[in-house]
Amino acid sequence: MRRPNPDAHLTPTIQVIERMFTLIDVLASREEAMSLKDISAQSGLHPSTTHRILNDLASGRFVDRPEAGTYRLGMRLLELGNLVKARLSVRDAALTPMRELHRLTQQPVNLSMRQGDEIVYIERAYSERSGMQVVRAIGGRAPLHLTSTGKLFLAADELQRVRAYATRTGLAGHTRNSITQLPALERELARARQSGVAHDNEELEMGVRCMAAGIYDDQGRLVAGLSISAPADRLDDGWLPKLQQTAQQISAALGHVAPPH
Repeated sequence: MRRPNPDAHLTPTIQVIERMFTLIDVLASREEAMSLKDISAQSGLHPSTTHRILNDLASGRFVDRPEAGTYRLGMRLLELGNLVKARLSVRDAALTPMRELHRLTQQPVNLSMRQGDEIVYIERAYSERSGMQVVRAIGGRAPLHLTSTGKLFLAADELQRVRAYATRTGLAGHTRNSITQLPALERELARARQSGVAHDNEELEMGVRCMAAGIYDDQGRLVAGLSISAPADRLDDGWLPKLQQTAQQISAALGHVAPPH
């Protein structure tokens, strides 16, 4: 009877994906662009197979072709790498301040970032004592216009980009409180720009309200939002100063310098 290989799960089960990983590793081993012949030789793959996979990778911008017949790693990998780096650095900077904010409020504290037309929850500090079921787990997603953090990102966009978002998504609602009309959303975003905070008034989930403040990087870009979620009748506006202070603390750890008042 054959013994199971404990490392078997580390090998891709789809052959073409395994070959794709091999080609990316070969390209990563050299700084300069490589010829198809050299890539094929180093990878051990037939030239026609190598050529076909590289072309597919190039169509997704994972591989560039600086000259005919030569290949190197593409800008899409840099973009994805920067996204992962931002997530990791924001999470590292936010974790301790989030736990302290949760200790003070005894309500779930969420860290989320924008990805396309949604926010993604990347960290959470909460306890069972909050008396509220956690609705969105880490890795969960939600539409921008239905969440407090999502509204911060929309408020940072130009008007035409907000209108394009409304057209793409149709501003679909989840509850009777959801904002589903563009004029109402624009008014909501104007309030967020003026105050620097945004709210979710049972727009994503009935019985849950949220407030959010933005987290900024060393270039002054909005990179994440910090939010407090609570049962609708327990969300306390008295938490806003501490929420903003905590978001500023995390921003400072990322190198952000707040403009003078």
